[in-house]
Amino acid sequence: MLIGKSFQKLTSTSKMEDRPRTISTTSSTYTVSFSSTARGYDRAFLKTLPGLLMASEIVLGLLVWVLIASTEYFSVSAFGWVMFVAVFYWVLTVFFLIFYITMAYTKIPQVPWTTVGLSFNASAALMYLLASIVDAISIKQADEGTHNYNSWVASTIFAFIVTLCYCGNAYFSFQTWKSRDQGP
Repeated sequence: MLIGKSFQKLTSTSKMEDRPRTISTTSSTYTVSFSSTARGYDRAFLKTLPGLLMASEIVLGLLVWVLIASTEYFSVSAFGWVMFVAVFYWVLTVFFLIFYITMAYTKIPQVPWTTVGLSFNASAALMYLLASIVDAISIKQADEGTHNYNSWVASTIFAFIVTLCYCGNAYFSFQTWKSRDQGP
């Protein structure tokens, strides 16, 4: 009986081995093209005009919201919105600068980075223009010569300069977007 069970087991195993097996596999290829710098960061970006404009946006944008934050801006509700625009785009610009310097965009080629850059810079230019106008109009609510007045005038001047920087970057982003859209 023991021999019969072993024989049955052996024949059933051999029957399974005689059946053809189908194994399906899936493979995909993923290619990443890296810049000529193997360091993992691009120091040369800050030497380009878009890089210099972005660094200027960060420095001058910081001045805009620090000048407003150092005053009693909560007494004029419009300055709250100007602060939101200044801080929001300052944080995003710092993020994009780090993103460009570290070349992280090369690791995610599925995202249309030229369109993202164009959208970001165009929206920043528009929102900063509106914030600059609101900032300029709201100045008249402060007494001339006071700390609030001087800080708000300086923040308005810097806000208009930051607007010009974002307009310049939007122009360069548009040129890049247009050249990539048309192909070689």
